[in-house]
Amino acid sequence: MTYLIIGAIIYVLLDLVLLVRLVNGPTAADRLCAADSLDLVTSTALVLYSMYSGRAIYLDIALVVAVLGFVSTVFVSRYLEGRV
Repeated sequence: MTYLIIGAIIYVLLDLVLLVRLVNGPTAADRLCAADSLDLVTSTALVLYSMYSGRAIYLDIALVVAVLGFVSTVFVSRYLEGRV
């Protein structure tokens, strides 16, 4: 069980690194890629924490984070292409 919490802590540290990349990205495409990766890593950390705590509410939150991250990535990439 401690392996799950250690994995979740590692994912939170990865989130911090991605957050720095999101703020300091030289181009909008770099920021978009960092934001998409941030969503995926956050949802993975939530799944690991849900397995550790035994509560299913964190799985629901992880699903919402993943879906909203995908939708926002699609909308921002369409905006950057000039289609919107």
